[in-house]
This record gives sequence, structure tokens and C-alpha cells, in this order.
Amino acid sequence: MLRLLTAGESHGQALVVVLEGLPAGLELTVEEIQAEMGRRRLGYGRGPRQRFEVDELTLIGGVRHGRTLGSPLAIEIKNTEWFRSDKWHEEMSPAPGATKDPLTKVRPGHADLAGMQKYGFSDARDVLERASARETAARVAAGAVAKKLLSHIGVEIMSHVIQMGSARASLESVPTMADLAAIDDSPVRCFDPVSADAMVEEIKAAAKDGDSLGGVVEVLAFGAPVGLGSHVHWDRKIDGLLAQALMSIQAVKGVELGDGFEVAGRRGSAAHDAIHWDADSASFRRKSSLAGGVEGGITSGELLVARAAMKPLATLNVPTLETVDTATKESSVSFKERTDVTAVPAMGVVAETMVALVLADEAQRKFGGDSVAEFVRNAEASAAAVAEQMG
Repeated sequence: MLRLLTAGESHGQALVVVLEGLPAGLELTVEEIQAEMGRRRLGYGRGPRQRFEVDELTLIGGVRHGRTLGSPLAIEIKNTEWFRSDKWHEEMSPAPGATKDPLTKVRPGHADLAGMQKYGFSDARDVLERASARETAARVAAGAVAKKLLSHIGVEIMSHVIQMGSARASLESVPTMADLAAIDDSPVRCFDPVSADAMVEEIKAAAKDGDSLGGVVEVLAFGAPVGLGSHVHWDRKIDGLLAQALMSIQAVKGVELGDGFEVAGRRGSAAHDAIHWDADSASFRRKSSLAGGVEGGITSGELLVARAAMKPLATLNVPTLETVDTATKESSVSFKERTDVTAVPAMGVVAETMVALVLADEAQRKFGGDSVAEFVRNAEASAAAVAEQMG
């Protein structure tokens, strides 16, 4: 099974990724990972940091001559802003000492105050540097590897924005992997060009007021095999694993599989996916995607659909949120760090990452294999066994 660890702070020297459990023989290059990480920087409404903080990535363990070794994969992602400014050398120094300018005007909606109380800190930077969404760069690097592994068993994952503020996408069809390039070319990563224009206007209006916007992304996983997850134990259910993974993304406050919350308002006769036998593929198929490709905590073999709702960012370009200075206890407004108007388009790429890591982990659990070739053989054997059993 896969195990991901990330380390590092937003303005520290680097982020570090350790991904354990990869089979040997997975072809991998720095360029492939960087291409995926470049997608995380997309989206209208991103701040100036995205223009100059290019992710400088180094594979430092677990790969030899372009192939994984079966040992833990280690990746370093340098924070170029740390190298550009002496400010962060002092501010984020690991050497003994203290900051000259502690942050004490905590931001409502951020980890600042709760983290300070939990760990006994007097400076919010001890919390915010790790709580920052900059950490998602490490996740996307790991997700690029998980996607590469899943591609060997025919699984592909994409995302698109379906809501930005109050602007919702009007979709007559579900996008496919063939549409991904067009979605990434959209300024807000929206499949519907008309809705994308409305979303851009929402962002412009919020930016004019120095405010922020949240939204909703939809993640689609094509080709997920039957049988990932389990109904047997609460912590093995694939929908529970996906929900936890997506909810772990910074600023995400809601997750649903399939029609989720909407289906709760329907009668049972209109809330479930009808099953039929497809003679052409010699398999059982569902006629809709209301359940999002998951039944009883197990993938059904249908399109997997998950959505994640991101709240507006807690850091505003014009700080207006009422707070308290933790040092003086006086009323104030929250401090300002460099921020985005919205990070919803980028969050979609991070959401792809989290879905990929969950599916890759469960695929490894089900199919096993010390090498990619063995992993693929086991997956093919499992699919053949399902077909034989139900045929």
C-alpha cells in the first residue's frame, strides 16, 4: 500500500515528499512530475507568487535510470522565494533564535488561532507556514506518480470547476479525458465557456473589493476497476477514504460522491442507478451516475464522480475580518499575507491528486505486486475472474 509523507513550510527552503509502497519498474521523470505541477499553478485569480515561484524539483531517492526501485521515492521541491529573499533566511531559519516581528492578529477561518492554542505558540507563523496551501505542491508531485501507476491499469483522472462564487456551470454532458486540454486552457478550468466568462466576472468583482471567492470542483475517474474498497469495515469503504482525502485539502469544507446532497431530497425510486446487462461488453452496467461509481463502499466499475467545495480564502487583499491581537487582546483586523482571490481552479488539480492517491493505494491493496508488471498481471487476472464469475 502507498504511504505519503510531506515535510516543509511555505517559506522554508524546500518541500519534501516521501512516497512509500510503489512497485519497482515504474518509468518516471522529473519532467513528467513538473508538467503535472504546472497545472496546479493555473487559474484566473491566482496571486503574484505563482508568477515567480517556479517549482524546482529533484528526485533524490527511489529512482534509478528513470525507473522506480521499489524503495521509498523521495522528492525535493525547492522554494525559490526563499532563495530570492534574505528575509526568509532569517524568518524561517532552523537555527536557535526568535523572530523580530511575530504575527499575532490571527485570521478567522484559518488554522492560526487553533494551531497556536493546540501547540502553545505565541507566533501565528509557527502554524500558518505549515497550514499553507503551498504544501499541496508536494501532494501534486506525489499524485503525478500515483496517476502514472494507475495509467498502467487503465485509470485516468481529471477535474473541472463547476461553481465559482454564485456562478454555476451549465453542463449538458460530462467532459472526458479528451476535453482536459481545453479545460486547462480555460482561465477558470471550466468546461462550459459561457459559464467560464461568468466565473471570471465573479473573480474580477471580488478582486475589486479586495475579497476572496470559493467554489466547487468535480473530479472524474475513468476506468476505475470493480472492487476497490470494501463493505466489511468502516475504514475500508472507498467513499469514506475519498471523502477524507478530499476534505484534507486546505479550505475544503464539503465533499460529495455522485449526486450526494441532491439525491438526499429525492424518493428512492429516483435516487439509485438502474443495473442492466450489457451484452457488448459482457458486463453489468449502471444507466446513470447518481452514486458516483461507488456502492456499499466498493467501486462499481462505473465512472467515479466526486465533488469538493472550497470556502473563500481566509486571507484577504483588503483585510476586513474582525479578530483579536493574541498578544494585546485588543480588537483588530486580521493580518495580510500575499494571497489569491481564489484558488478553486488549482484546488481541482490537487483534488485529482488526492483521488489518485486513494485509488492507487486501494489498487495496490487489492492487486499487490512488487513490480509494475506483476501489478498489471494481477489486475488483469482480477478483471478476468470477475468477468468469468458473472458471465
